Amino acid sequence: MDIKDGIKQEDDELHAFLMIGQSNMAGRGEFGDVEPIHNKLCHMLRMGRWQKMADPVNPDRPIFEGAFHSGISLANSFADAYAKANQVKTGLIPCADGGTAIGQWMPGEILYDHAVMQCKLAQRTSVIKGILWHQGETDCKNDERVAAYKQKFITMMTALRRDLGDETLPIIIGELSEQIAPKWERGDRPAKLNRVFAEIAEELPYCAVAPSGGLSMKPDGIHFDAVSCREFGKRYFKAYCSLMEP
Repeated sequence: MDIKDGIKQEDDELHAFLMIGQSNMAGRGEFGDVEPIHNKLCHMLRMGRWQKMADPVNPDRPIFEGAFHSGISLANSFADAYAKANQVKTGLIPCADGGTAIGQWMPGEILYDHAVMQCKLAQRTSVIKGILWHQGETDCKNDERVAAYKQKFITMMTALRRDLGDETLPIIIGELSEQIAPKWERGDRPAKLNRVFAEIAEELPYCAVAPSGGLSMKPDGIHFDAVSCREFGKRYFKAYCSLMEP
């Protein structure tokens, strides 16, 4: 059965990846700063169906106006790298929402339930192969949130794996930038949370961290620019590959 402007449902297997977290997962890169990725193997979930991947994959905010508009995401270059390496159809399930705290992603919360719902729709026509997570800028507002982060994350991801039917589902965490502008008043907490990410990857099976060192920011001082989003996605793919090694 053909799907207009999408893919055939009876075609060969599609490997899907869930995008969750806040704005640097949704993507805030400027469209004109990088060339679009054109890969016929790459798709995104729209209305429960697979459509050709196009920017913005995760439109959680206005697209053409506003200081924090939707834009280029790191997930595009991750999908492109995965599809090329494996020669398999690859899909992105966009569920990230800017400005959110980890507490809003806990089981029973709307964002968590929405992500599970979208994954259940995706599982009708694909196999979920991993979770891409970038979040934490909001939780760097004070030390108490940073201290509570690890247990919340492990609780949330353990439940999510269970709800998606795969307790070994790979998880890739992206580091925060440690160059967030002083006006955001995050101090050294991004660096502290990055160390928490490393601890999580040590404790939580099938979990790896993608480094953010050397990536550049937009003038707003908190979002990665489009060029860095492209590079970050490649680093996510490298981290994913590290979990696949025997």
